[in-house]
Amino acid sequence: MSGVRTVLLLGVWVFLLALSHGALVISRDASTSQDSDGAARLLKKRSTDNVGVEVYSVKVDCKVTSRFAHTVITSIALNKANISREIFFEVDLPKTAFITNFSMEIEGQTYVGNVKEKEKAKKQYEKAVSTGQTAGLVKASGRKMEKFSVSVNIAPNSNVTFIMTHEEMLKRKLGQYEIVTRVKPKQLVQQFEIVADIYEPQGIAFLDAYGTFITNDLLPLVEKTVTDKKAHISFSPTLDQQRKCPGCDGTLIDGDFIIKYDVERTVTIGDVQIVNGYFVHFFAPSDLPRVPINVMFVIDRSGSMMGNKISQTREAMLTILDDLHEDDYFGIIVFDSTILEWKDSLTKATKENVIQAKTFVSRINPSGRESSVDKIQENVRNAIRGNMSLFCLGFGDDVEYSFLDVMARQNKGLARRIYEGSDATLQLQGFYKEVSTPLLSEVDLRYPDDLVNSLTTSHYKQLFNGSEIVVAGRLSDNSLDNFPVEVFAQAFEEDFSVKSQASAQDWDLLYPEQEYIFGDFTERLWAYLTIQDLLSKRETGTEEEKANATAQALEMSLRYNFVTPLTSMVVTKPETEKGPEDPLIADKLTEDERVKSQKYDHGSVPVHHNQRTYMSSSPIYYVDGDPHFIIEFPGREDALCFNIDDKPGTIFSLVRDPLGGVLVNGQTIGDKKVAPNGKMNTYFGRLGIVHQALGVRLEVTTQDITVSQDGKQAKFYWSDTASLKGANVDLEVTKDRSLTVTLRDSVRFLVILHKVWKQHPYHQDYLGFYTLDSHLLSPSVHGLLGQFYHGVQFEVRDLRPGEEPEKPDATMLVKGHELTVTRGWQRDFHSHIRKGDLVPCWFIHSNGNGLIDGNHTDYIMSGLFKTV
Repeated sequence: MSGVRTVLLLGVWVFLLALSHGALVISRDASTSQDSDGAARLLKKRSTDNVGVEVYSVKVDCKVTSRFAHTVITSIALNKANISREIFFEVDLPKTAFITNFSMEIEGQTYVGNVKEKEKAKKQYEKAVSTGQTAGLVKASGRKMEKFSVSVNIAPNSNVTFIMTHEEMLKRKLGQYEIVTRVKPKQLVQQFEIVADIYEPQGIAFLDAYGTFITNDLLPLVEKTVTDKKAHISFSPTLDQQRKCPGCDGTLIDGDFIIKYDVERTVTIGDVQIVNGYFVHFFAPSDLPRVPINVMFVIDRSGSMMGNKISQTREAMLTILDDLHEDDYFGIIVFDSTILEWKDSLTKATKENVIQAKTFVSRINPSGRESSVDKIQENVRNAIRGNMSLFCLGFGDDVEYSFLDVMARQNKGLARRIYEGSDATLQLQGFYKEVSTPLLSEVDLRYPDDLVNSLTTSHYKQLFNGSEIVVAGRLSDNSLDNFPVEVFAQAFEEDFSVKSQASAQDWDLLYPEQEYIFGDFTERLWAYLTIQDLLSKRETGTEEEKANATAQALEMSLRYNFVTPLTSMVVTKPETEKGPEDPLIADKLTEDERVKSQKYDHGSVPVHHNQRTYMSSSPIYYVDGDPHFIIEFPGREDALCFNIDDKPGTIFSLVRDPLGGVLVNGQTIGDKKVAPNGKMNTYFGRLGIVHQALGVRLEVTTQDITVSQDGKQAKFYWSDTASLKGANVDLEVTKDRSLTVTLRDSVRFLVILHKVWKQHPYHQDYLGFYTLDSHLLSPSVHGLLGQFYHGVQFEVRDLRPGEEPEKPDATMLVKGHELTVTRGWQRDFHSHIRKGDLVPCWFIHSNGNGLIDGNHTDYIMSGLFKTV
């Protein structure tokens, strides 16, 4: 039984593959007034009507030379007002790209970001956070991108030029390279242009360019010129061509501009380029037969796989089993705290065996038992027995991705994140499609040791159809006339071996079209790949090997000005009339940091300078729904939840801190009428928030927000997007979505508006209430939520089947009580406001009795701003 040996671990983790490239958002900020009794002037209210600020030009210039992409994004914004304005610059860039430059030119002076060792930049970051600034410039943006955002205050009748540069090597996936430029200018732009110049010495096999936002009218504006080795693509609509309709200000430019291409492959050895003392070898032979695979599917069925995770895994597995070839061999293992094998050895993928396997898979259900990291590692070792590659897949944001990645690398495989969503099954199938067609195994690319003194990874466990192996190195002799190259591997039925000679080439001959080339790209491509290799090595190996890899990666990151996980870009903003501003920090997020930034960011709304970014592992406390109270514990990857059932109109104490002077009460509302099931659901429809010491009072309903300070009042409406910065309170209102409330030196809340179809026969709009930061409240804080702000100790034991197969019961020890609890799910909307994230939690029955102090009726108040 020969073939490529593969293990797919399907479990509690997630997949990200980015072949994307660049994006841009420009937003503006300006001051207007809308007040009651003239009091809003006191609160310095701001709106996003943005009168007086114009984004004059946006240009995305991408140059790709031998798969290495260098992208420069330039934008010019004008402040036409007679007062200062704050202008925001946001760019979405691929998560595989390294930022290499950022600069701002203001009134003839240029402010350039400096790349520093992350530890040295950390003190500046902590100082900025402590003063309330949004010090972090980079956060995760969806599945494939990272968002870089910065704001700057511009004087009247002045302009600012933003320039962002990033670089990456395009990866070949399923037979093509892909460049995605995300453009969201949010307004009409006088000069808008996307330009891409591609030069491939191997020759361009095909190229396509299109946009998700491009209408039939815009389609002719996508200009493509493709010759043998080069391509020029441009898209430059005029102001009128950008309009959604004649005479209106709305823009059609909102989405992704996508370029896909591949290169010619006529030589089996691949393409070897030697330029300026560096070489790069691209290896992806064509017309090789598929190698049969030996694959072991290892499926997690612990309690963390409950709900959609296991159902989508089953669905994907049923499709994957149909895609097996008859000459493949496969096996299936499921595990939680124990292991269950479908069969005790790999089985040939005959039709009969596949049918039996599908029956086995269709019966896989979560057991409710948990599986620790150590247990997972033990189960995997037992499954693969050291002679297979391990590909780790998983679901959701509640996983330590670095552990997955290390485990895969230790077993010569890959880790991928599968995002929870309607397309999770397609993600699983897509990844399997990538790795299920191996052409070669044990691929060894060899070069003369005496001629190469620094080489990237040159041995690969396998080469898959549609992918590509890239090796780069630094040469000890810049004038080589003879550079032997050899590739050895295992093919389907015989050994694969190919040899060739390469020689140093004159730059002007290899790259005659200088306008398509950027500088010393060969050296930077080598540096990019070398740093990626070193970052991988620092996660595995001995402590000494990790330390050496870290030191080398840091030195190269600083030398080539790359923002990597070891470095930060420090951006110093110009002084304002209030004095110097704290520096801002741009980091490169690791996969775990990406998840954390998404989990604790409350939406895709730009974070303004008066907000703080919290990325701690502190618990999240909220009430949202019928009403559902949830206390999340990210450090334990667990949550507690309970319902409060009472009549509509009841006012409950949610948070009360008598020492800090903070009070939050919520009044329930009911359905329009009793539903057919006879149950009257209740929700929170009105909130009262008070900070007595600061003199601040807010009343939030499903229609509007009223804020009072020292007897003066201002009103906001959910139909507007607006922000307010006062001495004691900051507010951010996102139209029909959310309200963020920051009380000075105290607490930070998020209120979410859930809009319901007005003609719905039963339900109506309601509010969700989330506590984002509460660490400054006193130990005496209480209320249905407040009592948990300083932690709660609990233990879960005796897991057993419940009334529903996927909702087991257990015994919880908490606050001296022994309670029967049930595993369930609630939705957390603070990260994804429209759809929410499913949060597994232990449900405490009977209005939370035994978990909350006293009885739920003890928390009923006589008024929205009352304490009794």
